[in-house]
Amino acid sequence: MSPDVRSDDRLDASAGHVVRSVRADEWPAAKELSLAALRDPVAHLAFLETYEAAVGRPDSFWRERAAGAAEGVRERQQVVAVAPDRRWVGSVVVLVEEAGAVGALGDVSDVRQGHLVGVYVRPEMRGRGLTERLFGCALEWAWEVAGVDRVRLFVDERNGRAEGFYRKFGFVPTGESLPVAGDPGTRELEFVFKRP
Repeated sequence: MSPDVRSDDRLDASAGHVVRSVRADEWPAAKELSLAALRDPVAHLAFLETYEAAVGRPDSFWRERAAGAAEGVRERQQVVAVAPDRRWVGSVVVLVEEAGAVGALGDVSDVRQGHLVGVYVRPEMRGRGLTERLFGCALEWAWEVAGVDRVRLFVDERNGRAEGFYRKFGFVPTGESLPVAGDPGTRELEFVFKRP
């Protein structure tokens, strides 16, 4: 077993990819993957941040971000897919939102819940089951570590590909929506997945 593969990692036998939580010292890889995500052609539909803003952030920002979502942290968790060559090829972050607190998009929820953000898989790795594995690991963390019974996400109404995946995975629309930041004529649609 290589030093990057531990017993709690989930190994994809067909491709050798590992899906696991990030470690605090892995901020350079987290930074590189985040910047790649922000260069994706649909980044403007999927992320609230721009490449131009992110690339100018100091390394201290990336260190804090990785440490705040690393294994062992109970308020948020970043789950990554790592290729056999150790290159990070996908990621999702689970935020824990407390009932009555302002959520990631400025709304207030009546329930304590998980919130998936920062979903990204490199284009050449899409359609291979990695997104499903990332979501499975993220939901397992939400149920078992965070102790929530519901996980939500928002999708820009113009991002049909993402919406199709979320529905196929089992997320269902709530009928709730929020305006897209900077474009109040467009909506972010809320989807939820309840603990079985």
